[in-house]
Amino acid sequence: MRLCRFVQDDKTRVGFHLGERVVPLAVAAALWRDGTHGTDQLPASTDLMDFLPPDGEAFPTTRKIAGWVDANRPAVAASALAATELDILAPIPRPPKLLLLAGNYAKHIEEGGGTAVERTATFPYVFMKPPTTTITHPGSDVVIPAVSPKNIDWEIELGVVIGREAKGVKEADALRHVAGYTVINDISDRRFRPNPGRRERSKDSFFDWLHGKWHDGFCPMGPCVISSHATPDPQKFPLQLRVNGELRQNSSTAYQIFPVAAVIEFVSSFVTLEPGDVISTGTPAGVGNTTKTYLKPGDKLEATIEGIGTLVNRVVAADG
Repeated sequence: MRLCRFVQDDKTRVGFHLGERVVPLAVAAALWRDGTHGTDQLPASTDLMDFLPPDGEAFPTTRKIAGWVDANRPAVAASALAATELDILAPIPRPPKLLLLAGNYAKHIEEGGGTAVERTATFPYVFMKPPTTTITHPGSDVVIPAVSPKNIDWEIELGVVIGREAKGVKEADALRHVAGYTVINDISDRRFRPNPGRRERSKDSFFDWLHGKWHDGFCPMGPCVISSHATPDPQKFPLQLRVNGELRQNSSTAYQIFPVAAVIEFVSSFVTLEPGDVISTGTPAGVGNTTKTYLKPGDKLEATIEGIGTLVNRVVAADG
């Protein structure tokens, strides 16, 4: 099942995301009760974690309703809303931690001039973005920062939503701690240089790279979360990203150096992962930096992960 958050009548609501249509969860629940004489009730919550596995209190009921909706699409059609007419919100708007991977696809490393190595010879490179200022809703604008506007790039990534506390878990058990998966576009500033007239220090290149990930709005997310119970193998997701309709990235999570379960094992070995944490698992080849093609105002970004959905954002210049 795919769940999303959206605004209707100035209120945030939860719904089943059916691609081009959205069925409000409360409406689907009422139809399900009428059609099955079920008596289960759902909480009045807009937190998707309450409805997702493995530990969401309303997951068992939500799962039953989702199955009924899939089997009775004609019965719910009249209650479905056009997704394009809704303000879809980021599915996990304030994760406790927003972790991202660098260099998790061999071809992306190679297109940047590096040499990929076997996973047994290295470890995942993990960094963070501030979630409260970088997460951007589907359909919202990505603002090119005035402080560094010329080298802004795209990166489609699979986002993993943690559903159960994980500390020291093994790869074989790691996916039991996952609530679901979403689409992330890890927007990146490839040439950020604070204080260009500075005196160079040995760590400048590292922090230039890291600071280039942190601009406001540089983590679009959505449009929904697909539950982990519906996707037992996260290494089978096709990924595509288009800029102004032109295909730029075309790959699969099958090519990750560190698969999702291995990433969870590594991070949880020294950081406690909490429900609601999001891990973005790296990008494949095809970023703009390879051809020195960067984002500009007016560009349209479409990041698609088959089975989840398409995350659409437009690029605008900073005011002033």
